[in-house]
Amino acid sequence: MRATRTGSTGIALTVLLAACGGGGGGGGDPAPGNGTPDTATRIAAAQQTATTNSNCAAVSPFYYELGDKNGAIVSGSVGGSTYSATTQMNIASASKWLFGAYVAEMRAGVLTADDTRATHMLSGYASMGSACGAGTTVESCFHMLGNDTYTAAKLDRFNYDSGHFQRWGVDYGMASMTGPDVAYAYRATLGVSSMFNGPLLAGGAIMSAQDYAIFLHRILNNQLKITALLGDQPTCTQPGAACPTADHSPITAEAWHYSVGHWVEDDPTLGDGAFSSAGAFGFYPWIDRTKTYYGILAREDVSGNNQGYASAQCGRLIRKAYVTATAQ
Repeated sequence: MRATRTGSTGIALTVLLAACGGGGGGGGDPAPGNGTPDTATRIAAAQQTATTNSNCAAVSPFYYELGDKNGAIVSGSVGGSTYSATTQMNIASASKWLFGAYVAEMRAGVLTADDTRATHMLSGYASMGSACGAGTTVESCFHMLGNDTYTAAKLDRFNYDSGHFQRWGVDYGMASMTGPDVAYAYRATLGVSSMFNGPLLAGGAIMSAQDYAIFLHRILNNQLKITALLGDQPTCTQPGAACPTADHSPITAEAWHYSVGHWVEDDPTLGDGAFSSAGAFGFYPWIDRTKTYYGILAREDVSGNNQGYASAQCGRLIRKAYVTATAQ
């Protein structure tokens, strides 16, 4: 366990999305101010939470990191040395934030209606069941085994599915890309290193926490167009009376919203408004709602049972502990 400080390397859908509610969310402003505790106290609170809180024990072992635009402030490996900052792992749906950022760069920060439908999972392409293997392209994978099924009744309804992103890739310049091609495009466009065995845009990235942190640093330093689009036109995601335009979400315990390839953790009871992109195997990156701090909880657990949400329950407590200087 250690404390560290390292340098970092208008639209047609507005009415629909606004009708489902908007970002922001609960929680206090974590930006430092007069009378706030010193950094050492904050670090101690974060460390204690990571190592003793029951929600964190439930996802151990893991590596965690919290920092700001200048780099890491506190980090550590919990539950042994299985994971470190440089451990490469399948990050699953944490790949979605990278894709959202890529779309934002391709559009110079101004999304079209098609871009918004795709990145908010409203495009009607919600039947992608097979993964993209090595040697396939974005387009060939999309046309496999019904992955390209379009359902008109699902247009402008939230359905958490890889098909939205894959369809956008086919239509907007990524059709012939293989997995390594996608990794190269992201490195050239986002300044982030990753690997893709296959070109699954919504879930195929293999990365380390160290490399993903570079991506988050670039967002906090306003070096990527996605910075201004965090929480943009958030759409509600929980099927039911409160959100009649949602059909399917992997997050069922809380009423989060979805934006440009990322979640907005704005549940009215538990949310603090953070932006995040949890992966099914437990990789959980986040940026707080004031765009002051970032964090990562990194692990790879293929056992199922919504490991991304389990990691979020620990990761956000580490976030709260640091912000409030009070162990959770």
